[in-house]
Amino acid sequence: MSHHTPPALEVRHLTRMFGAKTAVDDVSFVVEPGRMTGFVGANGAGKTTTMRMIMGVLAVHGGEVLWGGRPITAADRALFGYMPEERGLYPKQTVIDQLTYLGQLRGMTRRDATAEATRMLDRFGLGARLKDKLESLSLGNQQRVQIVASLLHGPTALVLDEPFSGLDPVAVDSMVDLLRDRLREGVPVLFSSHQLDLVDRLCESLVVLSDGKIMAAGTSEELRARGPRRFRIATEPDAGWLREEPGVQVVDVEGPQAVVELDDGARDRVLSRAVALGLREFTPLRPTLSEIYREVTR
Repeated sequence: MSHHTPPALEVRHLTRMFGAKTAVDDVSFVVEPGRMTGFVGANGAGKTTTMRMIMGVLAVHGGEVLWGGRPITAADRALFGYMPEERGLYPKQTVIDQLTYLGQLRGMTRRDATAEATRMLDRFGLGARLKDKLESLSLGNQQRVQIVASLLHGPTALVLDEPFSGLDPVAVDSMVDLLRDRLREGVPVLFSSHQLDLVDRLCESLVVLSDGKIMAAGTSEELRARGPRRFRIATEPDAGWLREEPGVQVVDVEGPQAVVELDDGARDRVLSRAVALGLREFTPLRPTLSEIYREVTR
């Protein structure tokens, strides 16, 4: 078996106009193989438009999409797993017929498609609903079927638009398990979500979009490092002395304890002053993704 590096999915300077409005404005980022990249931003930020350009559903007005370092082709995209915003399944068909058909469209044999669909539905707790019509399932269960549809054929990359919306926590966990199987095979995964806590928990990499522009991109650690440096400081006397210090923004003071943001140069000076005053605590606080998101999009 040849050990070749799985390809990365890359967008360079992607641009898309709707009339006079620039919906996606010079967007560039890389979705690394075997990595989950979270695509976050408010509604209307341009996430769906970007994903549709990656999938070739919408024409690109500027820039390009690369797969393994070369311009992407229709044949490349045919092997991707795509979960569009408007879920495209047939309500009147049974779950298993529909999935078998979709698997065959992607080059699987009928038998393999049925077997793999059954296995994945079992993992999602839907084994008993194989013969049911899609429309008889709850919306959350229809969503599970949609996810199985995008993962069924062993896709080379995954582009998932809000795959977790409307799923309960148990379904989110079983879906993440299925995605991790694919990640272990080196598949790049891009998914959009407005649930920042979920993105924080799942993603090694993030892309933050606002009004069609990239506000920040990188690993969650890199983005955290960009956020304000917050510390919790407690000293023997009242911590009010911090208000007088240059390079210190006091977020909150309560008696001997304060939460502050420190400018780069201020940390050592503030620390030695705190030690002189009887230091009880000097803890860096990790900003949450929500705080960083607010910071970069404001």
